[in-house]
Amino acid sequence: MKRLGFHTLRDQATDALGDKLSRQLQEEVTPKMSDEEAFSFAEFNAEDAERGGYSDYSYWKSTLRAFFQNKIAVFFLFVMIAVLLFTFIQPYLPGQKDPILIHNDQWGLPLNNIPPSKEFWFGTNSIGQDLWARIWAGTRTSLFIGFSVALVEAVVGILVGVLWGYVRKLDFFFTELYNVPQTLLLILISYILKPGVSTIVFALSLTGWLGMARFIRNQIIIIRDRDYNLASRCLGISTGRIIVKNLLPYMVSVITMRMALAIPSAIGNEVFVTYIGIGLPVDTPSLGNLIQTGRSLMTVASLRYQLFFPVAVLVVITVSFYIIGNAFADAADPKNHVR
Repeated sequence: MKRLGFHTLRDQATDALGDKLSRQLQEEVTPKMSDEEAFSFAEFNAEDAERGGYSDYSYWKSTLRAFFQNKIAVFFLFVMIAVLLFTFIQPYLPGQKDPILIHNDQWGLPLNNIPPSKEFWFGTNSIGQDLWARIWAGTRTSLFIGFSVALVEAVVGILVGVLWGYVRKLDFFFTELYNVPQTLLLILISYILKPGVSTIVFALSLTGWLGMARFIRNQIIIIRDRDYNLASRCLGISTGRIIVKNLLPYMVSVITMRMALAIPSAIGNEVFVTYIGIGLPVDTPSLGNLIQTGRSLMTVASLRYQLFFPVAVLVVITVSFYIIGNAFADAADPKNHVR
């Protein structure tokens, strides 16, 4: 009992000494304040309060900011804009020739297979038509086909892809539809209908959206059963609202990438259809027709320019859209919106 009392007295003395040292340190570090200073009311400023809880974050501003930080993508964006502008203003520039007109010499003979010169910048083809004018006319035709098919692919492919992935009852039907040989159907439609730009657009649009739909469907399957979507269904939110508010915003980056790649893909399909002989008529300039004509002249070294020029334009368009699409897809990812 005596030992216990001794320990208790020692602990009390130690605590008292510690409290005394703490008060001395506090007085040395912080000056002594009066009761009025210590318990005065803080002023309230409504503007400061709103500023503290306000964020000027904008998804699209952050996306554009991240995109324009990619110098390579910005360079190809300007290249693509320049090509598009020049393609459509080229016929109105002075000194331009008709892409259909056959040029003859003073004796009435066609100026066929003339190499590039001051008069014919890209030379002439086998019947005396100006290759410079035909390439830009063909680029306009191919870009029109590409944008038209890409628009149909985006609208139909995204809509069907979301329904395909979210509504489980539709999975069997669209899976069987996707298994239809698309290339064979494309060739069949192009062969049956009258050759023309509208036929190519219809044939490519008839099957082109299936690839986009399958891609969107796979993305929807990954995210459709996440907690926030299950909670939305439990709260009775409609399927359409869940698709618009929960699913589509999550896929902005991948959709923009697929959209950018759809345009050169459609142009490539037009080139392929023309390559196998069921594309546009010969009298309609397109990159497919020009490349097909140049391919047949590859064995003649002096005429290879008729292939190189349209291929160069096609490469610039394809590479530009590919780089721009991938860069914009990365920029659209919120994880890259570092401020």
